[in-house]
Amino acid sequence: MNTATKNNEATDTLPPSFTETLTDEQLGTYRRIPDQMDYVDNPLFSTAKAEQRLFGDGAMDVDVPVWTSCADDVVDVSKAPKRKTSLTDEEEVELFLRHNYACYRLGKLIKAQNRRRSLGRARQMIHWFKRVMRTRAALASANMALVLAMAKRTRIPNVEFSELVSEGNMALLRSIEKFDVARGFKFSTYACRAILKGFNRLATKTGRYRQYFPTEYDPAMERSDYDEKKHEMQRDDSVQSLRDIISQNRARLTETEQLIVMERFALGRDGEKGRTLAQVGKMVGLTNERVRQIQNHALDKLRSALDTHYLVA
Repeated sequence: MNTATKNNEATDTLPPSFTETLTDEQLGTYRRIPDQMDYVDNPLFSTAKAEQRLFGDGAMDVDVPVWTSCADDVVDVSKAPKRKTSLTDEEEVELFLRHNYACYRLGKLIKAQNRRRSLGRARQMIHWFKRVMRTRAALASANMALVLAMAKRTRIPNVEFSELVSEGNMALLRSIEKFDVARGFKFSTYACRAILKGFNRLATKTGRYRQYFPTEYDPAMERSDYDEKKHEMQRDDSVQSLRDIISQNRARLTETEQLIVMERFALGRDGEKGRTLAQVGKMVGLTNERVRQIQNHALDKLRSALDTHYLVA
């Protein structure tokens, strides 16, 4: 694996000739060129006819399988594409050679641009960077089925299928950058192992996260206690109002009525329960029915006093 680096000044601070001559689309592409470019070398790259062999008019025509969507659920993976599903051995070798040769050429341009920035060289860098991205996208598209197939057979607790596919896609892209086609192995063999390692890393990371955060916050399960608190506040206000009315006798209650109301509803004893009709009847020397009648009459007086002194503006 070889690496070429590019000084940040080559993209961050561009001379006026660059900004005035290049289009906005070209400037955007130029700024996307990374500071370093990795590539897998091949003896073909140093030959004079390498570009013509790989990108010329007589270059092999590669029909790349295209996956237009990514399944969000494992059930959708079973839908087979209508086009071809994989590259032939010759097409796979051709695409990897093109990709690494484009990286090789871009790496040489980056080194030269670090020494002296040139508008013409910047245009070449844009041209070869686009070729890098096109060949990388073609290889990823052709092997997307590997990610979906491996994700379909993998189950990680508390990990959604879409997250599994995302991790597999990242592993696939890393595999494309590091695969050496000259060794004679199939890319699928190398990529599948890398994808599985990516899944293992995700499982380890998820397990470690669960150790610290065993439960997830679910807004749907969160219930507001506003109504309960509001009801308690209203009840406290009502009780205080009743105490004020009784203490000042604004409802014009008799002594017996005041005693019955205070004892029945425990208005004078916080935290205690009110007494029963029988208990209050023994206190005032009346029957249960008579106590109930006096209580209801007193409550009517209290409601009237509340309406008059507290509820009417």
